[in-house]
Amino acid sequence: MAFDTSTGYVAPSTSNLQDLDAALPMFNIERVSLQFAISSDFVAAEVANNVLILALSTGRILRIDLDSPADIDDIDLPKKPGEIGIIRRLFLDPSASHLIITTTLAENYYLHTQSRTPKALSRLKGVAIESISWNPSQPTASTREILVGASDGNIYEVYIEPSAEFYRREERYLKAVYKTSDGPVTGLWTDLIAGKSDLRRVVVGTPSRLLHFVGKIGRHGHEGSGSIFSKLFESESPTIHEVSNVSSGAPSALAISPEPHDTPSSDPAGSERVFAWLTSQGVLHGKLLTSTDTSDLGNRVFSETRMLPRSQIPPSQTAGGRSRKTQDPVTSMILSQWHILQLVEGRIVAINRLDDTVILDQVVLEPGQSALGLVADVKKNTYWLFTTQEIFEIVVTDENRDIWKIMLKSQHFEAASQFAKTSAQKDAVATASGDYLVGKGQYMEAAAVYGRSTKPFEQVALTFIDKGEQDALRKYLLTKLSMMKKSSVMQRVMLATWLIELYMAKLNTLDDTITTKAELSESLNTAESQDQLSMCRREFQEFATKYKADLDRKTVYEIISSHGREEELLFFATVVNDYNYVLAYWVQRERWQESLGVLKKQTDPEIFYKYSSVLMADVPVDLVEIMMRQANLDARKLIPAFLNYNRITKVPLNHNQAVRYLLFEINQHQSTDAAVHNTLISIYASHPTNDESALLSYLESQSYANEQNYDADFALRLCIQHKRVQSCVHIYSSMQQYVQAVDLALKYDEVELASTVADRSDTDPALRKKLWLAVAKKVISQSSGIKTAIDFLKRCDLLRIEDLIPFFPDFVVIDDFKEEICAALEEYSRQIDTLRQEMDESEETAAHIKTDIKALEQRYAIVEPGERCYVCSLPLLARQFFVFPCQHAFHSDCLGKKVVEIAGIAKGRRIQELQMEVSKGVSVGSKRENAIRELDALVGSACVLCSEMAVKLIDEPFVSKADNKDEWAL
Repeated sequence: MAFDTSTGYVAPSTSNLQDLDAALPMFNIERVSLQFAISSDFVAAEVANNVLILALSTGRILRIDLDSPADIDDIDLPKKPGEIGIIRRLFLDPSASHLIITTTLAENYYLHTQSRTPKALSRLKGVAIESISWNPSQPTASTREILVGASDGNIYEVYIEPSAEFYRREERYLKAVYKTSDGPVTGLWTDLIAGKSDLRRVVVGTPSRLLHFVGKIGRHGHEGSGSIFSKLFESESPTIHEVSNVSSGAPSALAISPEPHDTPSSDPAGSERVFAWLTSQGVLHGKLLTSTDTSDLGNRVFSETRMLPRSQIPPSQTAGGRSRKTQDPVTSMILSQWHILQLVEGRIVAINRLDDTVILDQVVLEPGQSALGLVADVKKNTYWLFTTQEIFEIVVTDENRDIWKIMLKSQHFEAASQFAKTSAQKDAVATASGDYLVGKGQYMEAAAVYGRSTKPFEQVALTFIDKGEQDALRKYLLTKLSMMKKSSVMQRVMLATWLIELYMAKLNTLDDTITTKAELSESLNTAESQDQLSMCRREFQEFATKYKADLDRKTVYEIISSHGREEELLFFATVVNDYNYVLAYWVQRERWQESLGVLKKQTDPEIFYKYSSVLMADVPVDLVEIMMRQANLDARKLIPAFLNYNRITKVPLNHNQAVRYLLFEINQHQSTDAAVHNTLISIYASHPTNDESALLSYLESQSYANEQNYDADFALRLCIQHKRVQSCVHIYSSMQQYVQAVDLALKYDEVELASTVADRSDTDPALRKKLWLAVAKKVISQSSGIKTAIDFLKRCDLLRIEDLIPFFPDFVVIDDFKEEICAALEEYSRQIDTLRQEMDESEETAAHIKTDIKALEQRYAIVEPGERCYVCSLPLLARQFFVFPCQHAFHSDCLGKKVVEIAGIAKGRRIQELQMEVSKGVSVGSKRENAIRELDALVGSACVLCSEMAVKLIDEPFVSKADNKDEWAL
């Protein structure tokens, strides 16, 4: 990165680039070129959250935001260095919101990120601060409760809140909560435990001891009202790790690893922060374990630590290229995600904390150049080296690139797989993991791992076969199948088919074990075999459902059938929707309930058509129930099954299931298919019963609905063939062939039925009489007495005694029906008298009409010279006028307007049209004469004052709105 005073631009760090070349060095130290002038040396520096703080020996503080460094805050302490001393240390919280400054004279100041004026911390005056533990919540408005470690071994709790009031102190409170006995507090760290707000872990570092506290903190009424760490330090005893023979000037520092960003979430090694404690013997490092059980947390933390001895650091080279015999002192130390970075004299040495491998050993400082130390930005994962004159950035490129190798070497295969990035890396991990598991006899685990590797298929398969591990082989094949591309069709089919064979063999083995009540091994009994059988069956079902597209039906049927696995065979056929196979299987074995169970789940009509004949013959009631719930069946295609069922069954019509379904189609689905109706008629007509009420009821329902969806000729032939007389007569009648209907009824001596048909044809008297004559002939021929026959025939009012005489036998004596003959003659006499009287009345009426016509020819009306129009009151003779017999006279135009007002809309419109034609001369000749004649007829048809038109005006008031009401006032 480079600062430029003209633009304030900061060149991007290579650690922020996303596409990194794996060949680049993991650590690269870059000198930051300073493009601004400084008047004195750097005395302290700190970096957090991409904010750089530089302290100069003159007391100035530079605050630079590395994301947007155009503006550099230049801040001065309130007093000169001669009064308060030179700045010794800077402490910047991880969020870069709070800065605490301490000087060589133990003067301490506080600066908030939104302020440019440092405030003196009066309560901390005289405290030489060596370390600070920031609050885990990383607040921005205030520091909340923080711990301050001093050079005299005291640990203070302080709550700092910036205030604009002049006399108000920045510290709400300050309290000494603990004191070490072995020198300054060189490191402090506080974090939460298991996400519980009342639990804290505090790690304290001194030159010779590392203390681990964990426990509950105190609570107060409101935040900042008092110390919360006092309770923890008073009630809890620390777990201590101590080193011996520590010299007075020995280095000591506590570092915590940055917040993880790219560590896999499932990696147990990267889910917890790491600490490192720099001592005179080396660097002690380990994980800051978290657990809800805090009783022994400190011991477990320290028991899992590792010491990186100083001897692991390569010695520096002399001028002649030889290594020094004495160990170079370590002056500073920080942690990256996976490495420990140490400043050894003028060198930076980076060592992998997992395997102690030296990754970087580079000389950075010139001889005699003084370093302020290493600083890590735990938020942004950047690392810095500060000297009194220069700034270096330690750029990290793909730091975890080799972590998978280290994990693999230490046989942490799961972690190695998580950190492996390329397919080759993942494959190497999987292969090594599988080989390791096989060596330990963990075949099931090895199968899952081998399935994700590229180790030759034949080697893996033969390994499991040779070991007799069929379960492991099955798991391996499953894993391999799940990893295989969809385009590898043949390979997927072969694997899936092999798995079917393995599943069937496993199921048969478990069945044999259960049947013989034998043990598979010393630790497996029959009950466990039963559980395994159920589990294996579920696994097979899940497999068949998931990979059905990779299985060849015919091959799978043969494999499963060869093992005699009926349940699995039917399950597979159901999964692949081969319901024809399932139904055929059950039907062949005459398992009708199972067949119906399959059929209930079907919606394909073809399956119903295919199996309807056999099922109708054996389970007709249930089949019809199922078919009635289907909405997409074509009843025409079920007719062969119905006819076959009707042929072999001998049940009453009300129990006939074919009739039941056909009626359902007709009544519920409103079927108009002639084949359906003809089939129903055929079943009705051919039934051995003599009762044809059901057939007749159907035919009558068709007539009532004004429908005839059946073939009448076909129905008639069937009814005649099976001697269904009433039905034949009904069909003849519906075809309006009444003569044939009556003849058929009389042929079978159904006189009453014939009489009903004769009565029905009442629209044509001649036909009706003809039909009744046929009935009369039959009745007279069958009657035992003439009197009885005549009484029956009285039901028809068209027959007379003379019509019946030809039908009587020649030997019949007239005395038998003398009364009827006399009654008929008397009736004729009365009719003749009535006709004569009507003729006389007609002749008299005609004479009156002739007289009236002659009188009309002589009628006239007298109009006086001064007579006026009854509408306009102007002289009548001034223009054309009308005079009515009632002596009312009107001008023709006045009368026309009045008639238009009184007449209806249609008549009024016609009058206006005719007036326009006559007045404008639109019509000429005879057309004009006709128009005038029609107009006169419409206008002069009746008087508007005393005819029916005047009666219609009875609801009109005498005084209209147009009249002058004053003239009518009394």
